[in-house]
Amino acid sequence: MNFLEERICKDGIVKPGNVLKVDSFLNHQMDIALLDEIGREFHRRFQHKPINKILTIEASGIAIAYPVAKEFGVPLVFAKKSKSINIAGDVYTAEVESFTHKNKNQVIVSKSFLQPEDHVLIIDDFLANGCALQGLISIVEQAGATVEGLGIAIEKGFQFGGRAIRNLGYQLESLAIVDEMNAETGEIVFRKQEA
Repeated sequence: MNFLEERICKDGIVKPGNVLKVDSFLNHQMDIALLDEIGREFHRRFQHKPINKILTIEASGIAIAYPVAKEFGVPLVFAKKSKSINIAGDVYTAEVESFTHKNKNQVIVSKSFLQPEDHVLIIDDFLANGCALQGLISIVEQAGATVEGLGIAIEKGFQFGGRAIRNLGYQLESLAIVDEMNAETGEIVFRKQEA
């Protein structure tokens, strides 16, 4: 069991509806030492790639992506869920449906922050149905940039998102893949992965 799986077992809460609450350490209250370890692990897994940008989506993805960008020493760009007056000029857009929030958002990235010469590592906290990742991949493609890989903290392996993204041919690395969860017992079963 790796460091993130251990923490999920210790402090994660399984709720009805295939919901895994990790808000005490990952996406509401954040364990900074754990986030730093996540950054180091994603760097280890992708260090052979020519990554010069990290891309994520607001809001929970930012905390996961920040230590990754710090490890690579590259800028972090995050897709915003609404256009504001301080985003000037042209933008890339994609529609993203959230499994957790049960809604759709138009996400945007200013064209000035993604260029054709960029080699992008996409990072997010959860992967369920893959809609957020597909939206971020679309934004990178609109920019003419290259997706070098995708890093996910927690993948719900019993949902189709991971399989769909892997079938597109991308290197997808999930630190913890949950294959089963039981809301009544709180039991969580992780997929065995190579270290």
